[in-house]
Amino acid sequence: MKKQIIILVIILVSTKGFSQDVNVFFNKTNTFFETYVSNGKVAYSKVYENQEGLNELLNLAEAISVSKNDAKNYQAFWINAYNLSVIKGIIENYPTNSPLDNAGFFDKTKYSLAGKNITLNDIEHKLLRAQFNDARFHFVLVCGAVGCPPLINKAYLPDTLDAQLETQTKKAINGDFLRVNTKKKRVQASQIMEWYKGDFTMKGESEIDFINKYRTEKLEGKYKLSYFPYDWKLNKQ
Repeated sequence: MKKQIIILVIILVSTKGFSQDVNVFFNKTNTFFETYVSNGKVAYSKVYENQEGLNELLNLAEAISVSKNDAKNYQAFWINAYNLSVIKGIIENYPTNSPLDNAGFFDKTKYSLAGKNITLNDIEHKLLRAQFNDARFHFVLVCGAVGCPPLINKAYLPDTLDAQLETQTKKAINGDFLRVNTKKKRVQASQIMEWYKGDFTMKGESEIDFINKYRTEKLEGKYKLSYFPYDWKLNKQ
């Protein structure tokens, strides 16, 4: 009985510590984004001048443990960790005009996060897309370029994550992610939809079906879909 009580106490203490660590990370991430992000753009020059806050966040993230069994915590953590790591990657190469100007930005440079030594591509493709099959991730993972959906000035949080995913997807589909010509029945989409077509056509849906799920002004009739070039210029203020 004593052993069982001791084990239970250890579990409760460790769980409380985990919860506190994750909450501290989310709170500090929220403050960071509120400070340095505005209208979807990042004040990289200000972050570069004062890197302490960003480094503190990534140090916190290194020690956190998350499990995909706790899906909302897991997803919120990795979305924030991705967006912070992109900013870190830009700062490490600052000044720069584009993330693509830096070799291996997405597939070679590694970050120590949640006990893993991991690249940005690993976070996006292995830890999020492959595990949850949710196309909405494409509207919250921000790669440091103008062509990305805008970075919000708040952290993604477990309790509000689904609403945040919905909001950002709707903003994109009703915004710059699409260029619609109703007279000619043509729609151009960001190349994100071309690169990840499988994510937008799950369960037998077409890309137009996905668009109409979130678009206020539906694309009625047969629209011809094409894609416009991705803008890789840095999303700086």
